[in-house]
Amino acid sequence: MEYNIIFSNRRTISLSIKNGVLTVKAPFGTKEKRIEELLKKHERWIEKHLARTAANMEKYESLSFEEVKKLKAAAKEYFSFEIEKFSKIMGLNYGRMTITSAKTRFGSCSSKKNICFSYRLMLYPEAAREYVVVHELCHLVHMNHSKAFYQLLAEYLPDYKERKRLLK
Repeated sequence: MEYNIIFSNRRTISLSIKNGVLTVKAPFGTKEKRIEELLKKHERWIEKHLARTAANMEKYESLSFEEVKKLKAAAKEYFSFEIEKFSKIMGLNYGRMTITSAKTRFGSCSSKKNICFSYRLMLYPEAAREYVVVHELCHLVHMNHSKAFYQLLAEYLPDYKERKRLLK
């Protein structure tokens, strides 16, 4: 099994998968045998997530230039309407809304109250897209993922956990 390893001043070993690449983060001095044992122990998790990532990447990479162009236009129209609708419901004001080509982030919110959405969200169900809109709007109040953030999110989307699962 191929993986990247990053040694740093940390206490634990972590595994992450991003863009189809497995990364192991480990404390300085961790023996290769210990890392191999951990990889073997979590082999099913790794295989499952690598397969999921590969399927998602394949879905994105198979889009033609024209399809991407249409998705971006649809995303601009859809998210302009949705962010306006939910910001009024929530009584919040945002700065600008932009559509990006981000692969690893569905949405983001800056300290200047600007909100971005990836056009790739258009490939997901509407319930998932609404979740991302409300999630980013909640960041206008709480710029973190604190308990208060999730309480606010639950106030407007009581089923946010199910909606979030649609993005996996």
